[in-house]
Amino acid sequence: MPDNTSQHPPPHHSSWENGWTPDSSRAPGTRRLWLAGALALTTIAVCATAIVLTDKQPDDTARTKAATDPSSVGADGPGLLSFASPSKKDPPTPDAHTPAATKSPSAPATAAEHSSTPSAKAPAPSKSASSHGGSSSSGSGGSSGSGGSSTSSSAWKSVRSVNYPDRYWQVSGDYVKLNPAGSTAARRASTFKVVKGLAKSSCYSFATADGSYLRHRNFILRAERNDGSSLFKQDATFCPRTSSYSGAVMLESVNYPGRYLRHQNFQLKLDQYQNSSLYRADSAFRLVAGLS
Repeated sequence: MPDNTSQHPPPHHSSWENGWTPDSSRAPGTRRLWLAGALALTTIAVCATAIVLTDKQPDDTARTKAATDPSSVGADGPGLLSFASPSKKDPPTPDAHTPAATKSPSAPATAAEHSSTPSAKAPAPSKSASSHGGSSSSGSGGSSGSGGSSTSSSAWKSVRSVNYPDRYWQVSGDYVKLNPAGSTAARRASTFKVVKGLAKSSCYSFATADGSYLRHRNFILRAERNDGSSLFKQDATFCPRTSSYSGAVMLESVNYPGRYLRHQNFQLKLDQYQNSSLYRADSAFRLVAGLS
């Protein structure tokens, strides 16, 4: 019989032919488990490194800022609290726009009395002094009787209180008070020649029939002879300001801004502005035709 051995070759086993022998000492798939474990450990190591670098970056940024910005470093070095004494503040600079009050030698030497800054709610200056009736033709009624004439810059007037309309400014002795003007002498003492302000032409000065002027001294209104001094001219000058009462004015001192003439116990005085209805009423006056 023919030999059939050549027709049926033995099975081809490449692993044996290559000299590789299967490792029967471990279970199948162990290599894959090792690879998976190594990958997991590598991932964990990368994440931990990233976290450490992230936490370290703010510290490096702070150190860099401290090195480049001296103002962020304390007196005792970077990272330490500074307990150095604070620097002394410079003294406040006086406001150049605050008007300085001229001090009267006879005025009381207290800080409250010499306050020259008007209240924020004080009346605003009027645009025109003549708009309040200082040159009104109605003031000529007493001109002939008092030896004067009504002009655009002067007129004989009486000053009537708003909250006591039966009372007028009246020279009583050396002082000016708020009194009724029933008699002829009282009407004459209650009539004044309103002229341009001795210290400021847009304001008022009040002259009496005998040539004296109304001026404040110790913040009390009185009638005195003009001594020609700059202080007298300022003490005798009052600027009309808008009143909350129709047809009335408030009269502000030219050398003590913020202080207005008002009556108190029927005595005329220069008082600091107060945001009250009583003050506004006591300091509101109407310039009417002269009584004498």
